[in-house]
Order: sequence, then C-alpha cells, then structure tokens
Amino acid sequence: MKPLRDLLLVFAGAAALAGASLASAAAPAYIASAVANPDRPADDRQRDALRKPAEVIAFSGMRPGLTVADVIPGTGYYDRIFAGVVGPKGHVYGFYPAELPNFRKVQLPPQGATPDPKFPNFTAVVAPVNAFALPTQADLVWLSDNYHDLHDPFFAPADLAKINKAVFQALKPGGIYLIVDHAADKGSGLRDTNTLHRIDEAAVKAEVEAAGFRLVGESEVLRNPADDHSKKIFDPSIRGQTDQFVLRFRKPS
Repeated sequence: MKPLRDLLLVFAGAAALAGASLASAAAPAYIASAVANPDRPADDRQRDALRKPAEVIAFSGMRPGLTVADVIPGTGYYDRIFAGVVGPKGHVYGFYPAELPNFRKVQLPPQGATPDPKFPNFTAVVAPVNAFALPTQADLVWLSDNYHDLHDPFFAPADLAKINKAVFQALKPGGIYLIVDHAADKGSGLRDTNTLHRIDEAAVKAEVEAAGFRLVGESEVLRNPADDHSKKIFDPSIRGQTDQFVLRFRKPS
C-alpha cells in the first residue's frame, strides 16, 4: 500500500502546483506583467510562491488607472506590484504611521518622497496612525498582515475605530477596503493579537462593518488548513505559510 500512497501524494502535489499555476494564469495580463516586472527585487520575487500576489490582487479588483493606498507598506513588496498594476494613469500611496520608529528599526521616507525611484507612481504619506488621510480620495485601500498589530500596546495610540473610519472617509463611494491577516481560532476575538500575532476574522468583520463598510467578498487563496492557529506567526515551522483570511469590504455608493 505504501507505493500507492506515495504515488497519490505525488499526484496531489502536482495537482496543487497545477492549481497555483492556473490561478496565476487566470489573473489579468496587467497583473501578471506587474508581478513579472524585472525591476522588482529578487528577494520580492522569491516570496511570490507563498504570498500569491497575482491571485490576491486580482481578487481585490485592482486595475489600471486606480488610486490605491497601502497601509504600513513595510519593505514595499506589494507597492512595487501595485505601481505596475495601476500604471502611469494611476497612483499608489504608501501610508507610513509616524509611530513606526518607536518599535521598529526603520527610517521613514520623507513625506511625499518616492520610496523606490524605479516606481515613480509610488509616493509616501507619513502621519500619525490615527490621522490616516490621502492627498486625494482612493479607489482601494489595502492593509496586509498588520491589522492585528493596530490593536497592540506597542502601536499605541492606534485606535482601529478611528482608523477604519478614516479609511472610510478616504475612499471614494464604492471604494474597496482589502484586508489580509493571520487567522486565529474562531471565537477568540482579540485574544491572540499581541501574543501569536493573529486575529479572529469575525472580530475584523465586526469592526470594519461598524465603520460603515459592507463585506462583499472573501478569498480562500491564502488558506492553509495545516496551520492549527496555535503557533506564533514567526515560528519557523509555519512562518510564511500561516492560514490567512482575505476580506473585501466596500464603501456604499
């Protein structure tokens, strides 16, 4: 029976890889082109297999000509792709909370700077975390893997009720608020945000809808049933492969 079992595992693995390839192939050409851009750093491209940017961006509805904001851009992994997706007629704003240097060894870009000269339609916005605002209304606001952090003491005085409302105000009517984060146990609420760095998606839904948004879509593309939600997201056995939810909210027109 063992040879048969091994053969089935091989077929299962091949099917999974084929599914991933088909999902990438199904992304619009402007997304596939942005992901394949040789100007992206090699380190970024090596992360693509696990982060599945083409699939997640396609789910968000991002397209050429849109104005997009990325809350807490980190190294700019997504922003360089966004810049290629929205193209020269669109724009990407990276929102860097002024409080970041209080707990991370980072140097914030100057207000209005271009963090990566190879992507001139990507501009930095620096302001206190509770004062999220943009130079112009956005079509889409993106917050990836940092929503849970905004609940934690180290990010004080972050207040997600204020932040979600500020995002609501910053979006055009019909605009999208896309949230990706590491899943915690169902029913756990905010219990694990400052320990395991996870959050119950039901808590996110309740908070975001309280700001006036409507949940209009959920994606399974980053789900991992092998993650039992018991480990820190930095644990080597699960890092980069956590079970993540992807939620798409819309500001009513």
